[in-house]
Amino acid sequence: MTNAEPSAPRTVVPIEPSLLIADAFDQAQVTELRHSVTSCARAAGLRGQRLDDFVLAVNELITNAVRHGGGRGSLRLWQRGERLVCEVADHGHGISARRLGDRSRPEPEIAGGWGLWLARQLSDTMEVESGETGTIVRISAAVTAPTSSA
Repeated sequence: MTNAEPSAPRTVVPIEPSLLIADAFDQAQVTELRHSVTSCARAAGLRGQRLDDFVLAVNELITNAVRHGGGRGSLRLWQRGERLVCEVADHGHGISARRLGDRSRPEPEIAGGWGLWLARQLSDTMEVESGETGTIVRISAAVTAPTSSA
């Protein structure tokens, strides 16, 4: 590469040395990807209800990417210190500012609209960047160090 050539686009978050998963997906890979996230999250130290909650939150995000984000997306999972971070990106038309600002629980009789709400409730942090070229959702959960069997 010469100095005259433009540099390659950067990722939203630098790829971490502790990257556990970096994968593109569509509907056919959702189940397999959820199992991979479960295995990696367990190995990183999530246990019990915390593990179940984090995996459900990730599942909601990948399902949203397939349903509302153009039928496919990408997922990255990494550990940063004592936090497990998952980023799901799609190339849909984005989420309206009104929808992003609405943090209220969906009405029980409503079939849709639960994905982002659940992901927010089931993770420690959630950030959303959304626009006409797609959406990136990043969630995290604090992990505990794996215990050794005595």
